[in-house]
Amino acid sequence: MKLTLCILGVLAFQLHAAEQVFFAFDDHNIAWQHNLKLTLQEAQKHPGNPVLTNGPEGAPDHGHAVLYGTVIKQGDTFRMWYLGMHEAAVQKGQAPGWWRPMCYAESKDGITWTKPALGLVEFNGNTRNNICRIEGEPYSMTRVNDFLSVLYEPDEPDPSKRYKCAYIAHMPFEDVKGGRTKIGPNEKRWGAFVTATSADGLSWKCVGDRPANAGGERFEVSSLYRFGDFYYATGQLLSPWSWRADGRDIGRVMLAYRSPDFVTWSRAKAFSYARPGQLSDPPVKGQQMHMGAGLWNRGNVMVGLHGMWQDADQPPPKGKSWNYGVRVDLGLMISNDGVHYREPVPGFKIIPRGKEGEWDDIAILQGHAFVNEGDKTMIWYSHWNTGGDLEHMDIGLATLRRDGFGSLSTKVAEEEGHFITSPFIAKDIALNVDGLTAEAPLIVQLLDHLDHPLDGYEIKLSTSGVRVPLQWSKPLPAGQKTALRVNFPSGSAAKVYAIYLND
Repeated sequence: MKLTLCILGVLAFQLHAAEQVFFAFDDHNIAWQHNLKLTLQEAQKHPGNPVLTNGPEGAPDHGHAVLYGTVIKQGDTFRMWYLGMHEAAVQKGQAPGWWRPMCYAESKDGITWTKPALGLVEFNGNTRNNICRIEGEPYSMTRVNDFLSVLYEPDEPDPSKRYKCAYIAHMPFEDVKGGRTKIGPNEKRWGAFVTATSADGLSWKCVGDRPANAGGERFEVSSLYRFGDFYYATGQLLSPWSWRADGRDIGRVMLAYRSPDFVTWSRAKAFSYARPGQLSDPPVKGQQMHMGAGLWNRGNVMVGLHGMWQDADQPPPKGKSWNYGVRVDLGLMISNDGVHYREPVPGFKIIPRGKEGEWDDIAILQGHAFVNEGDKTMIWYSHWNTGGDLEHMDIGLATLRRDGFGSLSTKVAEEEGHFITSPFIAKDIALNVDGLTAEAPLIVQLLDHLDHPLDGYEIKLSTSGVRVPLQWSKPLPAGQKTALRVNFPSGSAAKVYAIYLND
């Protein structure tokens, strides 16, 4: 079974790595446009939400099950890593003993989940639970407190390290080898950025004997991915540990560390993202971004969801948590370099929190949880009760048309429109497109790198679908950089969602 999953995983990785995707909302790769507009799509929530809930009394996720975690599909199995909490009542909003177990679940359809008895960690007197095991020294490094991100690399030469993860552990200062800077106030515990590796994603071992951010500032890591030559870990900091470019205070923003080998991490951090209102002068009151981003590596671009944090209008009532009344929706973001992120349409809620009285009506949380299944993109997310009692924090599912985050269409319907892509080298090209007819097809042309049409490379496309191949009369020029021009005729109802380039 493990061998089969590994082979399928390698195949999927190879196919994925050879493909570039130019999304409709990528204004770097589809920068040149005439008479076109971008329409983003709100994801549709599953009618049976939540799809994974907290466990019974005595379970490691009895307090809550929250997707500060990851979902991937291997073979015919969806695999989920999430955070549990083993008591419903907590002190000051924190997990008992500063531990939220790394829990594991599986599904065949992404909707109905099972929590296998892994037999790895003793809890409540037995090992019949779904807690993953993490080994390391000091022991406090193994105690996950917040956000965990799992990365699978089937081409890793060392089989024991094909699964990698990063998470937050709140450690006592005396446990942190390598020390810390004096930036920021003293705290009882330190926000440690911890990494670990595994052969199967279930039994883990911490990398080294100190956090990746030892010698630096605290860091609330929330993602892990490889893009180009580096591993990247993005996460959240706020003042006094982070600041605007001119040194002034700022709220929660997204920063990034990098590593060439998953062992040594940069001490320097890159400023990856802040919501537009945070950088205006004066800033928009109460606007922040929350916990970095839940990210999806599509080979040439990173796509993700970020938390659109808005402070409460009024101070919390007496006895309530400091974040009582905070509201969070999820917005779309993209990066072309794996470091700097932007919103295609600032403020657009691709997954909004629920209406009052619904299970996800207060604030919602992103995970690294995107799977393309058939003609759908599946996205899992969580609810967060910001009142401080951390109740009703379960996991839901939302779906889109496959890669259908947004589409390009004509702005003025009576006029023609077109776009020209960045140059690329490819053997096969396909379009994710809807609304085509024989009377109003798209006219697709292949251009050289100077925008000149190439003879014999023009197609009338009248078929809609999530991956419609462009069938040219002859092979694409081998090894030659070309670009695509897509022409929308007057009166066209076409919507272009994405372009797939395979080499």
